[in-house]
Amino acid sequence: MKKVRVLHRLSLWVVVSLLLTGAAFAQTKSAKIDALIQQYVANRQFNGSVLVADKGQVIFKKGYGLANMEWNIPNAPDTKFRLGSITKQFTAMLIMQLVEKKKLSLTGKITDYLPDYPKATGDKITIHHLLTHTSGIPNYTNFPKFFETLSRDPVTPESFTKEFSGKPLDFEPGTKFSYSNSGYFLLGTIIEKVTGKSYADVLTENILKPAQMANTGYDLFSPILPKRATGYEKKGSTYVNSPYLDMSIPYAAGSMYSTVEDLYRWDQVLYTDKLLSASGKATMYTPFIDGYAYGWGVGKSKVGQVKDSLAILEHGGGINGFNTIISRLPKDKQLVVLLNNTGGAPLNDIRKNILRILYDQPVEAPKMPIADLLRQSVLSDPLEKTKQKFTAWKADKAYSVNENEINALGYELMREGKDKEALAVFNLNTDAFPESYNVYDSRGEIYMKMANKAAAIQDYKRSVALNPRNTNGFAMLKELGETVEVPKQEGVVVDKATLESYVGDYQLAPGFSIVITREGDKLYGQATGQGRFELFPESKTKFYLKVVEAQVSFVSNDKGEVEQLILHQNGQNMPGKRLR
Repeated sequence: MKKVRVLHRLSLWVVVSLLLTGAAFAQTKSAKIDALIQQYVANRQFNGSVLVADKGQVIFKKGYGLANMEWNIPNAPDTKFRLGSITKQFTAMLIMQLVEKKKLSLTGKITDYLPDYPKATGDKITIHHLLTHTSGIPNYTNFPKFFETLSRDPVTPESFTKEFSGKPLDFEPGTKFSYSNSGYFLLGTIIEKVTGKSYADVLTENILKPAQMANTGYDLFSPILPKRATGYEKKGSTYVNSPYLDMSIPYAAGSMYSTVEDLYRWDQVLYTDKLLSASGKATMYTPFIDGYAYGWGVGKSKVGQVKDSLAILEHGGGINGFNTIISRLPKDKQLVVLLNNTGGAPLNDIRKNILRILYDQPVEAPKMPIADLLRQSVLSDPLEKTKQKFTAWKADKAYSVNENEINALGYELMREGKDKEALAVFNLNTDAFPESYNVYDSRGEIYMKMANKAAAIQDYKRSVALNPRNTNGFAMLKELGETVEVPKQEGVVVDKATLESYVGDYQLAPGFSIVITREGDKLYGQATGQGRFELFPESKTKFYLKVVEAQVSFVSNDKGEVEQLILHQNGQNMPGKRLR
């Protein structure tokens, strides 16, 4: 007995030692995460709540800034935030549950469940198309003046469906990816039709109660909801209340609220078969076009100098005054949840830095955003002075010159009726990112507002030339009276000899290359630690990817020898020297 007791005590000591070591390890990472977030808070780039789990255990959770600025109420781990498009993964789960109960079929057509839907399109769009954003149904949030006109009044699912159901499709179902809230709105309507219950009730009964997510639900304006965060938006150096949005509009595409703690419960239940079978989840996580599965983006994430890229399931959300992200790394059961209530936070950058901490990699110090500085300058300085300042900020590594942030500032000024200043901002953005189709698309919009038709046409033509898949650009050209046909990418053919000349290893950074290979008349690329992807020709020298929104160009020297690859992604041009 004594021996047993000694062994028992020894085992306890070992366990205690391991627990203490693990706690210290977690605290070290916790302290690093806290210090990192504090930098973003100091830069006015984050105001919300954070939760991080490692190996299935929460190692960090904390709130930053204010949930309500008028009453000085702080954010906390149990603060409720609007989720925006994170809602889509819950809608996808409800659909898959109905599929397993044989009440729905992934190959079923819209008209199988909504007989009143227009047959011309509803007879050929499937549940699968809706789940993967490949239906071709126009995205209602992109409709002209949507936020000024349609977004403020309550609707029923049936009545609002008519806003987009009769419009022509943007493309043939199943052929392209184009993010569409309309598709997920329809999925909510189908859920209600099949179950005979409201979307909110089906959500509560089939996910929230089984997963014990008591602080999650369908967000409506009228009910008293304890610890609900208020949404804010930046306006210069201060914040304002975000514009009102009736939550019947986002519906099954974006109307949920939750907390970082409840989203951890969601993460954990997904590792079980409590809500859906293993085979059902495998189907749900299988990506289709552009890496989008059913309510989840699925791909690989490169973390610092870690050799292998990591499989990641994630989705972001954005809704008036809020932006959010949930990232799951199943291999090590890691989870990063970031919920922000001031809109426009660089959540992808924050998530990447948190992963670097989890894998003991050096973080990239947050850079000061220039949007506030640019706004102040464009409103007070002569244009030439603003240009000089902008050039200096671009050259200073302490500042972040982000295409999307500058673009957002331009639209902010447009909404305020400051069209001249907005144009100046869009001009700076096109100068800084001349290979981005989106900057010309945005400047085309301000030219249209200012009745400069010729300039708008020129910009939209430049936009679609850079990205022939920019359906909005073609739609605007049509509205402007220009008969520009959407090019058929399948018609571009590059001969095998030219394709062979691109084969090689191109180094974009130390330890990171893209290897180009050819099989028959097809070209493939493979980045370090990532899966192979096909390259589709836009021209003889430029190709596009379907797995992500990116293009690749090949550059030859004076002798006609291919010596460089340029990766065009997120407004950046990343050259890679050919090694072989």
